[in-house]
Amino acid sequence: MTQGLRVAVAQMNSRADKAANLRRAEALIDEAAAQGARLVAFPECVDYLGTSPVGEPIPGPFVDRFAAKAREHGIYVHAGSVHEQSDVDGKFYNTTALFDPNGEMIAKYRKIHLFDIDLTGHVSANESATILPGNEIVTAEIDGHTVGLAICYDLRFPELFRLLAVAGAEMLFLPAAFTMFTGKDHWHVLLRARAIENQCYVLAPAQIGPHEPEGQCYGHALIVDPWGVVLGEAPNREGLVFADLDFDALQGIRTQLPSLMNRRPSAYEPQPVGV
Repeated sequence: MTQGLRVAVAQMNSRADKAANLRRAEALIDEAAAQGARLVAFPECVDYLGTSPVGEPIPGPFVDRFAAKAREHGIYVHAGSVHEQSDVDGKFYNTTALFDPNGEMIAKYRKIHLFDIDLTGHVSANESATILPGNEIVTAEIDGHTVGLAICYDLRFPELFRLLAVAGAEMLFLPAAFTMFTGKDHWHVLLRARAIENQCYVLAPAQIGPHEPEGQCYGHALIVDPWGVVLGEAPNREGLVFADLDFDALQGIRTQLPSLMNRRPSAYEPQPVGV
C-alpha cells in the first residue's frame, strides 16, 4: 500500500492590504502544519485583491515567505497565485509557485486562460487588460505523485486538465477567486467534472467575500476525490479544509473504470466533413 497524503486547502478573503494578506496566510500555514498536513494550498490572488496591484518577481519578497514557512514546518506549500512582474509596463502574470519541504521552488505556473467576459448586468471582467497569459503546461512531484497546476478560469477548459492527466497527474490544483454569480451555479459542477473525467484528486482553494472595488467571491473551497465525491468543503468564512488522499483508491478507480486507458486520440483528430 502507498502512504496517504494529508492535505489542507485554504479559504481566504484577501483584500488590498498585502501585508495583512501575508500574515493571514502564514497563520494558516502554521495551523495546517499543527494539524498534520503534508501540503497546504492557497487561493488565487492570495497577495492582493483590489484596484492597484503591485507585481513582484518570483522568487521575490512575497512568495519567499511561503518558502520560509515550507522550510520551517517541513511541508509542501502551494502559494495560491500572485501578481508576478513582467517586462511589459503595467502588466503582470497571474502566477502560482509550489515549494517543497526544504523551501525550494519546484514549480511555477502562469495562468493560461484569462478571464475576459461580459455577463450583462451581472459580471464583467477584462483580465487581459493587466495580465499576460502563460503558455506552459506544468506538472510537479509531491512525495512521488505527479500533480498538475491550473488557476481559476482555466477550470472551463477541460483540454488543459486532460493534458495534465495524460502527463501523469494524480492531483490537480485549482486556486480560484470565482465570482459569486458564476460560482453558485458552476463551481461544484465543473470541479467534480474535472475530477471524474480525469480520475484525479482536485484541490480548489478559494477566495470568499467582498473585495475592492465591488467584487464578491463565492468561496466554497473544495477537495474532490477521483470519483467526484466532495471530501471537504469550507463553510462561509476564512479557514482550512482537510482531507486524507488515498492514492491506492485512485489507482483502483483507474483500474476498474479505465477511461483514461480507453481513450482513442487518433479518432479525435479533425476529419473532413462529408457532403
